[in-house]
Amino acid sequence: MALDGIFLRHIANEIKNQALGGRITQIHQPNRDEIILAIRTMDGTKKILLSARANSPRISFTKFAPENPPVPPMLCMLLRKKLGSGKLVDIRQPQLERILFLDFDSVNELGDKVKITVAAEIMGKYSNVIIIDENGIIIDSLKRVDMTVSSQRLVLPGLKYELPPPQDKLNILDCDADTIAEKIRENYTGGAVSKAIIACVQGISPIVSREVEYLAFGDFFSGSLYDENSYLKLLKAIKYLKETAEKTDGKPYILIKEGNNAFDFSFIAPKQYGEAVEIKECQSFGELLDTYYSTRDSAERMKVKSKDLHRLLSNITERLSKKINLQKAQLQQCENREELRIKGDLLQANLYRIEKGAGSVTVENFYDPDLKPITIDLDPALSPSVNAQRYYRDYRKAKTAEKYLKEYIQKAMEEIEYIAAVSDELSRAESEKELAQIRLELSEEGYIKEPKGKRKPPAALPPLEYTSSDGYKILVGRNNKQNDKLTLKQANNNDMWLHTKDIHGSHVIIESSGEEIPFTTIMEAASLAAYHSKARESSNVPVDYTRVRYVKKPAGAKPGMVIYVNNKTVYAEPKSQTGSDIS
Repeated sequence: MALDGIFLRHIANEIKNQALGGRITQIHQPNRDEIILAIRTMDGTKKILLSARANSPRISFTKFAPENPPVPPMLCMLLRKKLGSGKLVDIRQPQLERILFLDFDSVNELGDKVKITVAAEIMGKYSNVIIIDENGIIIDSLKRVDMTVSSQRLVLPGLKYELPPPQDKLNILDCDADTIAEKIRENYTGGAVSKAIIACVQGISPIVSREVEYLAFGDFFSGSLYDENSYLKLLKAIKYLKETAEKTDGKPYILIKEGNNAFDFSFIAPKQYGEAVEIKECQSFGELLDTYYSTRDSAERMKVKSKDLHRLLSNITERLSKKINLQKAQLQQCENREELRIKGDLLQANLYRIEKGAGSVTVENFYDPDLKPITIDLDPALSPSVNAQRYYRDYRKAKTAEKYLKEYIQKAMEEIEYIAAVSDELSRAESEKELAQIRLELSEEGYIKEPKGKRKPPAALPPLEYTSSDGYKILVGRNNKQNDKLTLKQANNNDMWLHTKDIHGSHVIIESSGEEIPFTTIMEAASLAAYHSKARESSNVPVDYTRVRYVKKPAGAKPGMVIYVNNKTVYAEPKSQTGSDIS
């Protein structure tokens, strides 16, 4: 991973320079994998994010302000008890391991001064945040590791804290460049030199090892490291890396591909990519990690917080699908109801020919042009007349069932469409407030039981607002209830309404202000409609548009469901901004 030991050394230096001596003012745990420590310093309050996420572990300053749960988790309460008003007195890194120890002077329940250490282990899926007392005993951790998880290293309250097993690699801070270069030469067996570098040197990531190779040999190395000239080139590159690590004078560089996608970062400016990527220097290492991980973290946080709702909607969809399949099977059985009526007519016409107690009777079918005989089953315990009435009764029952089954199937299909629409808006929710609105909607529709006791409903969020390049206001609904309010109550009859064609998504309104709306604005609004829909990842998405006066809500329809006429269709590329919003 790019956040290697040397990169972590730079982060430690950044935190030490700006927060050492500061006191904790707030501690938050927005989710199960993150802790945020707010530290008051001479230059204001700094927030340190400690993340143990498998795909984005890190420790750094952050300006991100995540939404916190209504009730703090138990670990958060424990940290507040142990670290409240604690003073940051030291930051340590064992060699170039991907671990930082934050030492705090705190006060226990008896008023005695104690030392509490927070260990941030940045090790991919094994990342963790561990709280340790002054005797090296684990108080607790974000992730407890017992025998079912690992038999090599346990992380449980009451156990002695132990460092992860060391790697058989050289520490670039302790060894001279010649020793390191010699070991790389001994381990090189051909191919990419970077593989030998990363196998021998502690605390460097693949991008750094490749950069060392590039600085030494350019794009491709095909010689031998036992060649004196090649060895000296490697030695020079190793010395550059060692000097950067010792002085911690690297800079926070982020690598951006075409399309403004950040794909890697480093403490040195990589030259290995040439002009294929843009290299941007950030103001700080904290800003770099905020920028790199912001989109990924936001999506991951919402995924965790909305997990129960996704499971609920999935269960509802599965239940409705089973119900529809069962009702369709019953409906298919009703297709033979005319045969029941015919048998009743034939029995009624041949009552005189049926012997009492008979189990069946064969008669001519006068509904058949050829008068082919037909055998009709009878209940021997019933009279011929009652047998005939039984067939009539089954016919009427099948006819009535067909009518209601069609209605039930139609209703269930509409319900599945509604649940799919809610699932779509849930997948696009970006905040706890939006999740609360979705929960409220599902509660009002009877899918979630309302909690006992009076609880203040979440405040309604305003629709998303954009401005087109022509200066027209464009509003986008966040959820089904807001779609209804925006389209049916807030919008003017002459405003323009847009929605993806036959695809779940948000209602989009262009406020006309009594003027004719330019086609450029319609296309920009169509791009927003495509982006705020299930087709966000597609291209050339069909979007319908019409005046608001032509949009109606059928009686009894679910939230967000409307019908419309006099519409036209355009094809748009999904975009999260309009022309005038792009700087």
